[in-house]
Amino acid sequence: MKTTLLLLLSTFILQANSFANSGPDAIIGEWLSQEKDGKISIYKQGDKFYGKISWGKTPGKKDVNNPEAKLKNRDLIGLVILQDFKYKGSAWEDGKIYDPKSGKTYDCILKVKDNNKVLEIRGYVGVPMFGRTATWTRS
Repeated sequence: MKTTLLLLLSTFILQANSFANSGPDAIIGEWLSQEKDGKISIYKQGDKFYGKISWGKTPGKKDVNNPEAKLKNRDLIGLVILQDFKYKGSAWEDGKIYDPKSGKTYDCILKVKDNNKVLEIRGYVGVPMFGRTATWTRS
């Protein structure tokens, strides 16, 4: 009886932990870019999720590739590059990602993988099938 109770309790705790890691807020936190040259802090505002650059290898770097001349002088640190994502059950969708390296903005889907340690970012124009995927790791 004691062993069965312990087994049931352990199973419940593992399932609760798994659910917590896969819910809407699982994406919140610090993520290291694929190139390991920047960190992005993802946060929730209302029912949407956003991400801003919180660290970069070259402090003081500006948004020089932005197509809008008035924005080329803004700092990359603190720049919001993920906007308006909504949790849809298995992914965060309907958002946009800004790529400061190209100065372009893309539609985007975010998915947490590998027990909440990896974030898969799929940027695309039109349909996700014709996009590019990057992988960020939890910092």
